[in-house]
Formats: sequence, structure tokens, C-alpha cells
Amino acid sequence: MTERFTIQLPSIESAIALAGYQEDNLKTLSKQTGAQVVLRGQDVMLSGTAKQVELCRTLIESLKEFWKDGKTITGPDILTARHAINTHQEEKLQELQQDILAKTRRGQEVRAKTFRQRQYIQAIRTHDLTFCIGPAGTGKTYLAAILALQALLADEYERLILTRPAVEAGERLGFLPGDLQQKVNPYLRPLYDAIYELIDPEKASNLMERGVIEVAPIAYMRGRTLNNSFVILDEAQNTTPAQMKMVLTRLGYRSRMVVTGDITQTDLPLHQSSGLTVALKILQNIEGIAFCEFSQADVVRNPLVQRIVAAYERHEK
Repeated sequence: MTERFTIQLPSIESAIALAGYQEDNLKTLSKQTGAQVVLRGQDVMLSGTAKQVELCRTLIESLKEFWKDGKTITGPDILTARHAINTHQEEKLQELQQDILAKTRRGQEVRAKTFRQRQYIQAIRTHDLTFCIGPAGTGKTYLAAILALQALLADEYERLILTRPAVEAGERLGFLPGDLQQKVNPYLRPLYDAIYELIDPEKASNLMERGVIEVAPIAYMRGRTLNNSFVILDEAQNTTPAQMKMVLTRLGYRSRMVVTGDITQTDLPLHQSSGLTVALKILQNIEGIAFCEFSQADVVRNPLVQRIVAAYERHEK
């Protein structure tokens, strides 16, 4: 017997938020619950078995924190809410939804979209050294950069240092024009993008000129002691063990470091061990170090990215 239920949303903005781009959210709700979900104006009409309709109603209600104010809802938000319902973590879901990290220059809210992302944020806040491993699109670098920028602007640290190895798919830098900084700038672009989300380019350029924000290749870290600094080492899977040890031992007083990478996408020569893989083995039981691991379920980019990562994971197994 087919059950029917209608949810009346408070505004057109709520309807747009719940539906998502090209009604992608409605398709995700239907896929997750088995119920048919149709939006007519401000009415969401559900149909299916009693169990399907009840699950879909509960799932939509669990997203009320977003749609009641017309806030953007994404696929990961729906999947996280479904996971919370399955594991009876509705209270934790509310905390997750209400914990706003920052607002971008465009006014968009930055927050954890999955429980593991929230654990990562808490690890960064409470540990001097945090490792985060996971596939592309899980917010490893972006969330670390947002937290680092917030701390810098609140005068908790004197400097923000973002670094990564200039190794990409076996390509060599020698053929590129310019000095070393100009050669590696394309590889550091993701770090610049995170900075510009929170700070306008003119202010960011001023902070860089003064050395308050430093975006540099890993070679620039040698021989330094980084006191009162927030350091992010990105794409750490492309460091050698010697480079990784060198960077980790730069950490000075009143400093914090986040190391991110994807051990499935190492661009080092086949005979070369990844510094990230070696560090994970050596430092696993060292007090004061946090380890976070993301999976394809934490991908917050285009849903296609999540499916691509999952396909590769199945192939590698």
C-alpha cells in the first residue's frame, strides 16, 4: 500500500535550498530512502511504503537547520544526516550543523560537512601536530587553511606558513620560466585559493609581502626554526622520508603543524618511499600527535568525484 505525506516548507527560499541545483538533493533523498520526492511550490510530497516515507520525512526534518533559513544543502549534508539517523547520532548532527567555522568573502558559511571532518577540526585545535590522510576533495587542506587563517587574524600566531613539495606526476621544473618561486607557484595554487576564500587578494598580498603569510616550496624550510607559527604541509605524500623529517623538526615554540596528503596518489619515482607513509609508521604511538583519515564518504566536491574515488578503491582492493 502506497503511503503519502506532504511537508509544507516556510518559504520559497527553503524550497530552493532543499531541492538543490537541478533538484539534485531531491534525487539524493529519493535514492537514500526509496521514497518518491516531488516538490510543488513550497510543498514536498512524499510517496512510497510507510517505512520509506517515514525515513524520508525524518531525513528532511534532520536538515531543517539549513532549509529553514534558505541555506545551501549539499549531497554530503544529506549523506551525513542519513548516517546520523542510522547510528542514532541526531544530537551530534545538530552540533555539526550549528558549528560554523567562518564565513567566506562571499558570505558562504564554512563548516564541517561530515563527522570525520569535525573530528579533524577538533584534532587541529587540540594538537601541535596533526596528520590527515585521505582522497582528493575531502577538505584536508582547505579546512586546515581556514583554521590557520582564523588563528592568524586573531593574533594567536605571528606567521602562517604553507608549503608543499614541487613534485607533480614526474614533471621537471627546469623547463619552466622564472626563478624558483615563479616555477613552483602553479603547484602552490590550491593554497592561495584557500587564502583568497577568507581574505581579499589585496590584503593577502600585503600580508605576504610582510612575511606574515608565507607560501613556499619545501626546499625553503631547511635550516629554519619555526617559532610562533602555524605550518601546513600539503601534498605530503610527495615528500621523501628525509624531507618529511626535516619539516617536522622545524616545529618551534608556540607553533602548530598540519600535514595533509593522499597516500594513493604519490608522484615520486617507483623506487622512492613516501615520507608520509614512513612517518605514519614511525610516529603512530607518539603522544601529542593526532592522526585523521578520510574516505570517499568524506568527499565534498562534485558527487562524481566521490564515485571516482570509490571506483579506484574497489579496483585497488
